[in-house]
Amino acid sequence: MSQSAKSNMRLLAGNANPELAQEIAEHLGISLIEAQVGHFNNGEIQVMISESIRGKDIFIIQPTSQPVNENLMELLIMTDACKRASAHSVTAVVPYYAYARQDRKTRGREPISAKLVANLMQSAGLDRVVTVDLHAGQIQGFFDIPVDHLAAAPAMAEYFKGLNLEDAIVVSPDLGGVTRARKMADLLDVGIAIVEKRRPRPGCAEVMNLIGEVKGKTCIMIDDMVDTAGSLCEGAKALKKLGAKEVYACCSHGILTDPAVQRINDSVIKQLIITNTIPLAPEKRSNKIVTISLAPMLAEFIDCIYNNGSVSKLFK
Repeated sequence: MSQSAKSNMRLLAGNANPELAQEIAEHLGISLIEAQVGHFNNGEIQVMISESIRGKDIFIIQPTSQPVNENLMELLIMTDACKRASAHSVTAVVPYYAYARQDRKTRGREPISAKLVANLMQSAGLDRVVTVDLHAGQIQGFFDIPVDHLAAAPAMAEYFKGLNLEDAIVVSPDLGGVTRARKMADLLDVGIAIVEKRRPRPGCAEVMNLIGEVKGKTCIMIDDMVDTAGSLCEGAKALKKLGAKEVYACCSHGILTDPAVQRINDSVIKQLIITNTIPLAPEKRSNKIVTISLAPMLAEFIDCIYNNGSVSKLFK
């Protein structure tokens, strides 16, 4: 699309993932809005937009990753600043949606924090939200504005196609991830297996059973996020015990809370493929961890939204 055709499109970046925002801008052939997103002396967030955005369609690139509350508050304040500057529309591109694991009450007196975050985003004035691989798809229903829920599986599938793996099989680490595993399996034209496990306590998982045959196969475990990597590494260990030839893992969101990197380095996992929805800190880098970029996909999606084009093909 020509520069003139993008005359009303503007990209605004917070501090959560400026590298991703810059990469998206380069794919779209436009510049980021000149803005300062910092702090006052008392620690409160300060947003100052240095150019007119009146009548413009603004896309704020801001995953709500760690520090979660800081990045979430930045998003809300940037949205408010844009609305008060008479922007025509404000879309939040939130590749990683915070509090997504708190999507329902599992015992008494618990919050549904994912719904609260949706309320905050809408109250700030957002017109649309674009996100990637929500932990629970029903979070889309927490919003009364359009939510575009993209999948990272096609990008990760392209990476695995380049490896030319023999006798591959996609493995879902639990029953809840079967749909995600089936999508990846269809993209790679291979079969699937399912790990049945239980969680005796938070952050701890035990493999109970395996549905499918992995003996002599190259397993590709897929999940939406990797946090402490405990269950991921235990699942890979169980697959090797059951005769798997090699075990790869792929997750859309690399949270990688300590001691995740050490666990991955010590595990039987050959490679862990993550995306850049969350920036990978230098101390979390490893020879076993490969990051692929979703900037081309997000840029294409933003282009479709801006031009009122059909986005259904990008969901496939």
